[in-house]
Amino acid sequence: MKGVNFVNLKDAGDPVEIARQYDADGADELVFLDISASHEGRNIMLDVVRRVAEQCFMPFTVGGGIRTIDDVTALVQAGAEKVSINTAAVVDPAIVEQTARRFGRCATVVNIDPKRTRHDAATRFEVHTHGGRRATGLEAVAWAREVVDRGAGEIVLTSMDADGTRDGYDLEMTAAVAAAVDVPVVASGGCGGPDDIREVLTRGGADAALAASIFHYGHHTIQETKQYLHGHGVPVRIEGEVDDTDPPGQR
Repeated sequence: MKGVNFVNLKDAGDPVEIARQYDADGADELVFLDISASHEGRNIMLDVVRRVAEQCFMPFTVGGGIRTIDDVTALVQAGAEKVSINTAAVVDPAIVEQTARRFGRCATVVNIDPKRTRHDAATRFEVHTHGGRRATGLEAVAWAREVVDRGAGEIVLTSMDADGTRDGYDLEMTAAVAAAVDVPVVASGGCGGPDDIREVLTRGGADAALAASIFHYGHHTIQETKQYLHGHGVPVRIEGEVDDTDPPGQR
């Protein structure tokens, strides 16, 4: 499912088939976020996670419907390499520490969904939960620092204002969070094409960029996007090339 600003969700296709195609097309990582699970009070679809994991040979991050460390464990057992926590981390931040202790920082991702608000005549990035439906009062930069202190090894930062618009990532918000933490920040929300990815990686401070609509609906291909980035001096892994950053034995 894919929407705009976290609403008006539309069926984007069978997730298992899409995952298989993205793997074949050379995607670096797959992020599967069931954004309506927490709002609907249900668990994530473990059967879908298992079937996707069986088809994918790239890193696989899963989030949505997590409430306890047992839910995290179930996702890892179903095939998730990393687990992304959002609502549960706000409700009980200890789950970030528990996940990092049990599965390591590299497997512990916190998804932060901020929305621009006005506070004392200044722009503020307020964290939202439950698929973007509940404002928390938390400020995104401060919250990112806290979850990293608690053990998060990666932040997926999704701009609610930009989500699904294809108008570009929120560079200001991404840069602010990326400058505040010492773990990778994955920019999400608003990608309209390869140039937006270049912008957020070179000007927004992101370590990686997540894109959905441009690939789901065939506006661009993964290889086209990688070739564009490569041609503009952005380091990317091109299919068939040896990645000298990989440790010995991993190439």
